[in-house]
Amino acid sequence: MTERRAILSGSTFEAQIGYARAVVDGDWVHVSGTTGFDYTTMTIPDGVVEQAEQCLRNIEAALAEAGCGFADVVRVRYLLPEREDFEPCWPVLRRCFGDIRPAATMLVCGLADPRMRIEIEVCARLPAN
Repeated sequence: MTERRAILSGSTFEAQIGYARAVVDGDWVHVSGTTGFDYTTMTIPDGVVEQAEQCLRNIEAALAEAGCGFADVVRVRYLLPEREDFEPCWPVLRRCFGDIRPAATMLVCGLADPRMRIEIEVCARLPAN
């Protein structure tokens, strides 16, 4: 039986919708789609680049609590309502993933809140002990 544990960020959305920021299942860490909300203040910046930076801070915190980091990410998905918002985020994304080169997909789709301009989800594998 593999270990399964939920990681909560304190986001009000987790309780309202019924999900965890991340789930550790055996060696795998599945981080939910994460937006640019600062979960301590439940505020979100207007700009897509600033939102991408906050998404990555939120993801980094979940990965750290799980026992890994960006270097362990094997899959990333970017979801944006506006395709033209993706390219301005590339330098921010490259800082985290440029050397790692995880499998990646970008999708254009509606997000749950009109203030949200990007959502990022990742899957990572825990490092061998």
